[in-house]
Amino acid sequence: MRTLSPDRTTAARGRLTVLAGLAIALTAINLRTAVTGFTPLLETIGADLGFGVVLAGVLGTIPAATFGVFGFLAPAVTRRFGLERTAAAALALTAVSLLARAASPTPALVVVSTVLALGGIGAANVVIVPLVKAWFADRVALWTSCYLLLLQTGQFVAPLLAVPVAQAAGWRLSVGIWAGPIALAAVVWLVLTLRLPADHHTPAATATRPTSRISRSGTVWGLVVLFAMMSLSNYAIITWVPAVLTDAGGSAELGGSMVGLYSAWGVLAALVVPHVATRMTNPFPVVVACSVVLVGGYLGLLLSPLEGTAVWVCALGIGVSTFPLCLTLVNRRTRTAQSASAVSGFVQGIGYGLACVGPVGLGLLREATGSWSVPLLVLAATAVPGVVAGWFACRPRFVD
Repeated sequence: MRTLSPDRTTAARGRLTVLAGLAIALTAINLRTAVTGFTPLLETIGADLGFGVVLAGVLGTIPAATFGVFGFLAPAVTRRFGLERTAAAALALTAVSLLARAASPTPALVVVSTVLALGGIGAANVVIVPLVKAWFADRVALWTSCYLLLLQTGQFVAPLLAVPVAQAAGWRLSVGIWAGPIALAAVVWLVLTLRLPADHHTPAATATRPTSRISRSGTVWGLVVLFAMMSLSNYAIITWVPAVLTDAGGSAELGGSMVGLYSAWGVLAALVVPHVATRMTNPFPVVVACSVVLVGGYLGLLLSPLEGTAVWVCALGIGVSTFPLCLTLVNRRTRTAQSASAVSGFVQGIGYGLACVGPVGLGLLREATGSWSVPLLVLAATAVPGVVAGWFACRPRFVD
């Protein structure tokens, strides 16, 4: 039997690591395009297919709901099939479903295809965190920043392109165009899985599940609630800020550009927050600062939506910087990739599940009250449980 020399083994591992890095990068840049490239077109699609604000709110809730359900299930799948195979299958499901959404002739099919597309993204959300720990354990902060930077780049580019592409070639092309890069990411993961040695097993695929220990951790529950409040704000902003501005007299183009501006601040957060979190023993001051700025953004939109709009939207973008903080703490508060996978699934599964009431609930509040005043005040109030949860989440202790 032939065996590889140590030099050849090292070289082979190096090539696999490069391929894994490419796969992580391609995955990251596509983790939000299916959402932010879609929500600026809700009114256009509704006018074409015949649905109104209630179904638009449901479609805005689907990301958080599916991210929660599929994210909670993802660790069980990875234990059976491995992180890399799970990523490949999840992204393939998303690519096919996005094409189906673009071709949907009825609102019901739009909903079904959206659930499937974002279900795949939900699984990818969870596995990318332990994949970073498994392949780049000695550079967690750097690679967390890299993948969050790419995630935020995709998140802000997609809404900037959504309306212009829809105006030039129709909403179906604008919605379906993101299937291509997601399919490419799936192919790279597939190639990596085919090249992995037979004895390759990431810790997430083989170790014992520590769910009972995780569910008793105050740090984990702090992460859950902090992540839920951040997610509620994030998807409410992405879904309803365009409607807030158009109701105040702004244009659809303004709404799309403001979602893009909001998302652009995530790029800065992705560069800064993971490194700050790894250098601070307790990053709770980051939670407090972000919460104060977030409340300011909501109050600005409430009192003066079309004057100082960019300032309020920038404040919202800075305010949700607890998102990269939560994901960084998942790796910082765990010792192994297996534990990181379990905590990531637990936090994102329950967190997104709690957050999914946001977009549809706020849409119903808007319908009941006739304005965005009450929904914006409710969103500002979510900063309070976020700060309390942040105190528990940021304490310097391991959960495993």
